[in-house]
Amino acid sequence: MNALSDNAIEILRENDRGTYTVPTKGLYPFQWNWDSCLTALGQRHFDEARAWTEIETLMAHQWPCGMVPHIVFHKPDDGYFPGPDVWATGRPVPTSGITQPAVAGFALRRLFDLAKDRGAAETRVRALLPKVAAWHRWFFATRDPAGEGLVAIIHPWESGRDNSIDWDAAFDRVPTEGVSPYTRRDTQHANPAHRPTKEQYDRYLWLVEHFRSLNWETSRLHDASPFRVVDPGFNGILLRACADLADLAEHLGAAEIAAENRNFAKKGLAALESLWSEQHGQYLCKDRVTGTLVQSQSIGGLLAAFAAIPRERAARIAQTIDNHATRFRVASHLPSDPRFDAKRYWRGPVWLVVNYMVADGLARAGQVDAANAITASSLDLIRESGFAEYYDPQTGEPLGGGRFTWTAAMVLEFLSMER
Repeated sequence: MNALSDNAIEILRENDRGTYTVPTKGLYPFQWNWDSCLTALGQRHFDEARAWTEIETLMAHQWPCGMVPHIVFHKPDDGYFPGPDVWATGRPVPTSGITQPAVAGFALRRLFDLAKDRGAAETRVRALLPKVAAWHRWFFATRDPAGEGLVAIIHPWESGRDNSIDWDAAFDRVPTEGVSPYTRRDTQHANPAHRPTKEQYDRYLWLVEHFRSLNWETSRLHDASPFRVVDPGFNGILLRACADLADLAEHLGAAEIAAENRNFAKKGLAALESLWSEQHGQYLCKDRVTGTLVQSQSIGGLLAAFAAIPRERAARIAQTIDNHATRFRVASHLPSDPRFDAKRYWRGPVWLVVNYMVADGLARAGQVDAANAITASSLDLIRESGFAEYYDPQTGEPLGGGRFTWTAAMVLEFLSMER
């Protein structure tokens, strides 16, 4: 072990609440969906059993329809808004009513493949397999109603990239009027200039209140949302998870789950090609309401490389990242775009979790030098700026929350990749 890994483990333990982990003290006091799955990858380096528990706790709060919510409110805490009273989903343990990137299938396979205790891993993965399969089934049933092979997000928070430039045009359709008065908490913990704007927050809340008025009937929400966007990064994560779950299911003799997820992955990868932009050297989002591609070159279109995209696409994506020419990679938006903002959340900053998935995907597609460059840049950033939530890609300035759980988890993963 070295000082970097010791610090990472210390942060993971500090933010551990026994059976789940909070992203950081104060700013995010609950369990977040994709944070937890990626956190488990870090926990496995020093406590394999605890890593499995992290995902089990998340999946224990799956809805009967199959959806896994993006937040589980295990204990009351008024330090975060919107809390369980705003969501009012009526769950036995309060949760939000929307989901997040489906990285669980990938995490399960990685934990299983690298497990030291093979017997325990098989027991635990067998119990989780049908739950993750039900979540994937829910996605394609409710978020791909026309059977295109790709799913839409219906709220920017679902993407994990809350205020991405990708959403601006579609988000303009969401009203700002009629939202109940509220007090934000995030700007009390982090610099408001580094967070989403008030106008964006009004629209986030309008959608929450709109879905709540429909009693959170998830089969109705896609068509009821004025915001329906097919995000290549979100789909890339889901399609990778489907392929990984299919491999796991095959190994464990769950033939039906294997076949179903293999089919989801195959159909989705073929459909993903409709989002490719040769001009931009990456995938683009599609606004499902207008049927048009969104001319916005964000990390979402690079993150699609996490799935088994064609090797020539991965090579172009590696080149696109090189062309960003920022001091640290990978910026969450094209730096030459006039809308780029190096410090405002997902409109430019570097996020280690996305770096990890892009590097993993590029390495699998044979772009080993590009993957190694991302790994080295990520670790240089941590050595210089510590374990922040996100970073300025030009200066390396740490931004958002500090002593951040998934950043620490990714450092442990990057160190193992470097070795």
